[in-house]
Amino acid sequence: MLVVMWKDFSMQSPIFSDKLIKNTTYDEDLYKCVHCGLCLSSCPTYLVTGLETESPRGRIALMKAIHEDRAALSPQIIPHMELCLQCRACEAVCPSGVPFGRLMETTREQIYVQKKEPLLRRLILNVVFHYVLPYPRRLYFIGGFLRIFQRLGMIQIMRKIPGKIGQIHTQLPGLSGNFFKPSRQSFKPKGKSKFRVGLLSGCVMPMTHASTMEATIRVLVRNKCEVVVPEAQVCCGALNLHGGDKEQAKEMARRNLRVFYEANIDAIIVTSAGCGSTMKEYHDLLKGDSDYSDIAKVMSEKVKDISEFLVELPLDPPKGNLGISVTYQDPCHLVHAQRITDAPRELLRSIPGVNLIEMNSAGTCCGAAGLYSTLQPKMSLALQRKKVESVIQANCEIMATGNPGCAIQLKNGLDSVGSGVQVKHVVDLLDQSYNA
Repeated sequence: MLVVMWKDFSMQSPIFSDKLIKNTTYDEDLYKCVHCGLCLSSCPTYLVTGLETESPRGRIALMKAIHEDRAALSPQIIPHMELCLQCRACEAVCPSGVPFGRLMETTREQIYVQKKEPLLRRLILNVVFHYVLPYPRRLYFIGGFLRIFQRLGMIQIMRKIPGKIGQIHTQLPGLSGNFFKPSRQSFKPKGKSKFRVGLLSGCVMPMTHASTMEATIRVLVRNKCEVVVPEAQVCCGALNLHGGDKEQAKEMARRNLRVFYEANIDAIIVTSAGCGSTMKEYHDLLKGDSDYSDIAKVMSEKVKDISEFLVELPLDPPKGNLGISVTYQDPCHLVHAQRITDAPRELLRSIPGVNLIEMNSAGTCCGAAGLYSTLQPKMSLALQRKKVESVIQANCEIMATGNPGCAIQLKNGLDSVGSGVQVKHVVDLLDQSYNA
């Protein structure tokens, strides 16, 4: 039996020098790179710019220069680090096994801790990371305000404003009529349950894809799972981690580990690829934490993407014929970070009447990448356009995916060109077939 002692942790930021952290793990990660260049053709920012400094190999060379005191983490170097999407496509093709995502997280941490960003950006990120994301009620309040803003037609007014402000509307998600909120309720199937699972609600999906969360519960219950959605859970911490605020990400990870551990579940089900990737790596995030490292290892192994979990079951076969053509877009943190490609396609093919059409470059980043579309709008838009072209060329009725950020990014992109292609989560289509 695993015994865990919980305690409160004060938020103390470590003190760093201007160089990147020097520790054994970081040294090993950094010097695994042999500069072969096989990563270049997989890197979205390199493919757009053609610049070595916007490639994984180039960024690692800059990291080494800083690490070896040959360069400083300066305003000339930081933009190259911030333009990285952290899509981890390079990891999937690297023959040396360089954990580039972990390297970039360390670099972003230094930028954040050393307060290297412009003042306004730093202030905004501090508010989001420390006073919004860890508090679901505040998220719902902001979401409610934004929903009113959209319903009053303020988006139409914003479109007429010149400059960057007028472009903000292209990045805003549509919000659900009613938000999905965790509760103490347990959703039980008829008859005996095969599994008791916990559902991560996350920070974005309850407001933008509430119907998908509800569909997930219905699909799980249909497949003999008892579902709990712990009320005390918080954001997984992915946005903090990728933005450099690793200490706050650790706090959020500890909170979620405690909540899901106490729920006594067989699996943690995640419907967002970015969240799933982060939670599966909680053990790495909390390595060396005497109070949480053991529980992080145990609970990280219980994290399952919804498609991954369902294909491992004896799935109740869907019978409703949908009669639709579908293309599938691989979210970066599902295909590259979690190496899951077959499961969502297997689910789609199991649905009667679904004609699955593979698009070109299905696994290339769409440019969403969490807060990236807001912080790096030019590159994000360039990648969005390329992916939208691939979707349209597939000549399908629906584009399915497994990540809310991708869904929002590509729906906005498809709408901007007047395309009639609908964007759905894979589990939405499965639920639709079950109820047809």
